Amino acid sequence: MYNNTIRQFDGKESAIELEIEIDFRGGVPIYIQIMEQIVHKIATGDIGPGDQLPPVRQLADALEVNFNTVARAYRLLDEAGVISTQHGRGTYILEVDEGREKRQLKREDLVRLTIRYVTEARKLGFPPEVIESTVAQILREPPEE
Repeated sequence: MYNNTIRQFDGKESAIELEIEIDFRGGVPIYIQIMEQIVHKIATGDIGPGDQLPPVRQLADALEVNFNTVARAYRLLDEAGVISTQHGRGTYILEVDEGREKRQLKREDLVRLTIRYVTEARKLGFPPEVIESTVAQILREPPEE
């Protein structure tokens, strides 16, 4: 897990905290896990426009993964318009249109979470009917946290 406080681009002391957890046994490629968690944090508002991500080498060292794995995640996020890497200055979260694009990020995040949940429930041997009824029950009567 990587957990670090990052200074924002403008150098203010108002810092963000970025936690990334990697499941080395889950079968999901590590670069995808990194991307998904960054997108999730943007969709939930944990990190936002202008926030700086850790340097590739620093994140790779902290997660104990190959430098190229983190570089690939950052490159794909950059190509998707989620982040911007400014050579010599750092990597920053880009502004996301509060309307359609943010809803789309949230929807994609929901789909990924649902797929992960259903996959794990199936691994436990639950049939689709039980999974569906469990979700419906939790939606009707959410457990207290």
